[in-house]
Amino acid sequence: MRQFAEFAFIFSLAAVLAACNPNGADQPASIEHAETEAASILPAIRTDDLPGFFDCVRETGGLLIAAHRGGPVTGFPENALETMQHGFDRGIRMFEVDVATSRDGILFLLHDRSLGRTTTGNGAVADTDWTEISQLRLVDNEGRPTDYSPPTLEQILNWAVETGALLELDKKETTGWRSVVRAIESTGAQNNVILITYTDSDAALVQRLAPEIMLTAGARGGRDIAKLENEGVDRHYLIAWTGTREEDPAAWSRLTNENVEAAFGTLGRRGERLDDDYWADGDPSEYVDLAKNGVTLLATDEPLRVADALSEDDRALNACSG
Repeated sequence: MRQFAEFAFIFSLAAVLAACNPNGADQPASIEHAETEAASILPAIRTDDLPGFFDCVRETGGLLIAAHRGGPVTGFPENALETMQHGFDRGIRMFEVDVATSRDGILFLLHDRSLGRTTTGNGAVADTDWTEISQLRLVDNEGRPTDYSPPTLEQILNWAVETGALLELDKKETTGWRSVVRAIESTGAQNNVILITYTDSDAALVQRLAPEIMLTAGARGGRDIAKLENEGVDRHYLIAWTGTREEDPAAWSRLTNENVEAAFGTLGRRGERLDDDYWADGDPSEYVDLAKNGVTLLATDEPLRVADALSEDDRALNACSG
């Protein structure tokens, strides 16, 4: 009877635990599911006034996290739609990606001039047709092939419109601004996109081609903004890029006083990037200081880790998303 009672107790306890955990004994899956559900509570960025959204983020002291090259992690390669969905499911709402063009004129995501580092193919991007590129597999940061293929720009623009994600588009040398702008306009993604420019003349060209699309350009204060304005750039559509090497709180303060958002990057080569320096002691307080000192947009190679450590990104999304 004692053995039967013990068996009955164990059976009852298992039934109670199963009732409390509908996923059964697979506790890690239950925890992951809970984290995904919690992340999905964060609002998507749905607005017909993207400059106004960024004004709100700046004015509330929030910080938006941009996943560099789409946020690759183990098993998920850079510049892949599946990687961005993985990040989105965990609360990331902004992704920096690279736009290349195949020999036959198809815009797609890839960082390098050649295919060898990030795909199972070889050769120059500009010498390869899309039919061949589309059959390749992307490799992750450890060099292992994945099941994922390079996505077209049209695919990710449609995905951004559908989900409410934001995309920073970094145009590579094989690609022209006009074709990028046409793709954005044809998918109705004007309020889901920020265009990255590297020179004042490029910023002016982008503004002429697409006056309704936001852009980033190098600026650290009023004089730099005035130069861009003289080139035809509307500061209302401007996010000021301030580099990746050295923190510059004085510049961020000047930009805030000019009502222009400041962007900064902690990304770069492993062992040289600020992401590695900031996490060396396990203390993410440096990221908190960036937000306190006026950074509105942070581009990082550690988006999931940074998002878990900060509340400023949640505050921005909850306060400013439509």
